Amino acid sequence: MKDFFKYYLPYYKNYKFKIFLALIGIILVAGGSAGLAYVIKPLLDEVFIAKDQTMLYLVPTFLIIAQSSQGIGKYIQVYYISYVGQDIIRIIRDKLLEHIFTLDIDFFQKKHGGELISRITNDINRIQDAVSTQIAGLVREFLTIIALVAYVIFLNPELAFYGLIIMPLALYPISILSKKMKKLSFRSQESASDITSHLSEVFNNIEIIKANSTEKGELEKFEDHNRNFFKVNVKSVKTNELTSPIMEIIGSFAAGLVIIFGGSQVIDGSMTAGTFLSFITALFMLYTPIKRIASIYNAFQDAIAAHERILDIYNTKPTILSGKEDFPNEIEKIELNEVELKYDNFLALKNINLSVKKGQKFALVGDSGGGKSSLINLLIRFYDTSKGQILFNNTCLKNININSLRNNISVVTQRVYIFNASVAANVAYGYEIDEKKVIYSLKQAHAYDFISNMNEGIYTELDEFGTNLSGGQRQRIAIARALYKNPKILILDEATSALDNESESIISQVIDDISKDRITFVIAHRLSTIKNADKIAVFKKGEIVCIDSEENLLKNCNEYKRLYNLANI
Repeated sequence: MKDFFKYYLPYYKNYKFKIFLALIGIILVAGGSAGLAYVIKPLLDEVFIAKDQTMLYLVPTFLIIAQSSQGIGKYIQVYYISYVGQDIIRIIRDKLLEHIFTLDIDFFQKKHGGELISRITNDINRIQDAVSTQIAGLVREFLTIIALVAYVIFLNPELAFYGLIIMPLALYPISILSKKMKKLSFRSQESASDITSHLSEVFNNIEIIKANSTEKGELEKFEDHNRNFFKVNVKSVKTNELTSPIMEIIGSFAAGLVIIFGGSQVIDGSMTAGTFLSFITALFMLYTPIKRIASIYNAFQDAIAAHERILDIYNTKPTILSGKEDFPNEIEKIELNEVELKYDNFLALKNINLSVKKGQKFALVGDSGGGKSSLINLLIRFYDTSKGQILFNNTCLKNININSLRNNISVVTQRVYIFNASVAANVAYGYEIDEKKVIYSLKQAHAYDFISNMNEGIYTELDEFGTNLSGGQRQRIAIARALYKNPKILILDEATSALDNESESIISQVIDDISKDRITFVIAHRLSTIKNADKIAVFKKGEIVCIDSEENLLKNCNEYKRLYNLANI
């Protein structure tokens, strides 16, 4: 718990005045609680027994002041502490996502998206109560205990000894419960993460689920996750609520001792009935904040478990580090020298040597898993070479600033990404919308004709994943997006796979036109797309077995002949 507070304490320095106001509220609540216990003594001794007329009016005044102090104090405390807590959580959530964005693509491929969503939402929400409500409650109950303990000692030190001596006995069972709560909190958060992950997977793949009528199977999986979540949470409630009976039982023994010794003092006249009743009231009031502190301590275990899960993300560091040099003003050539790439222990690329010049269209062909996409991943630095060197002009790729690199490269993949935004926002993604550039890019991608026929033209809202578009239309918008930033390197990874023959022919012509002043890489299974490529690299099992024009490959490369014959069956 000490490490938890140490980690979050710096966040509070920007809220000094609001914390000061919250502290005033907490003091008012604690003082009001002690004041209510104090009112009992004059009410019984001065009003009911001594029949003091003046005190008859003063006691209700004290009561109103004490009760009002509690009410106003609680409002002030809850508002300002909630404000501080909510704002700290906002900052923490922003920082966590910012850190996640710095991590390598490998991290996202190994972590389920639903799990990351759960860390950013569910786990951080559990911390929110700790840094706001619970920490305020801890301070409030602690001050209330101090006020009430001081008051009972002031009334009768000997009797206070009997009333308070048993309290330390509660620490041992409560410490055991808190350790169990932390373990259950970990399990609860993991179960919540499983639910989020499964739902994310279901909604992202709803078409294939419905197409295969597997709704029942997916529901059964969800029910299992949901049942596990329920069981863990029920155990958490059972463990947490044990605090109350433990404190009640211990408190009853303390109250019994006080009644025996205090009652004896009232009988022999050494203590008034009002003093005793005020004492016993304060004692009973004292056990309420003690119980609350025990519950708060258990709740902190939940926040600590969430905090440790979040630290697990923070402790993950990127391995793809940005260089310091800007991308070349003019890219004349790209060279790969003896390049090798390993994914964990799998050798994806080996002995890759090639050179591409400005204005060339360089095609990559081969069977699935041959290494084509792996080479593209190296060029945009999703991964770094395990061996060898990639040069942009004469600058090592690793020395180039990553943002500068990716701002000058556009990638169109077979999987098209469409955001729930306007056509213009999708085309200009990451940049300010320039209407003329958007239209020009759409025309280049042979997409403007169907976009102009939509109700709101380029400002038509697209559904998530582009479900209100055909596959070919989605692909053309993706190509327009790639062209919008006028990249110096254009990468097309099966970019025409969803197009009909007519559209493919038009886009192929567009690719030929836009390749003249940049370097273009084209990955294709449909060899008709790359018939005009300047060079074609043929991949097999992570190696390039041939590089040449299509005409020469058909004469001299058996692997390309095989691919060509398969494509024309």
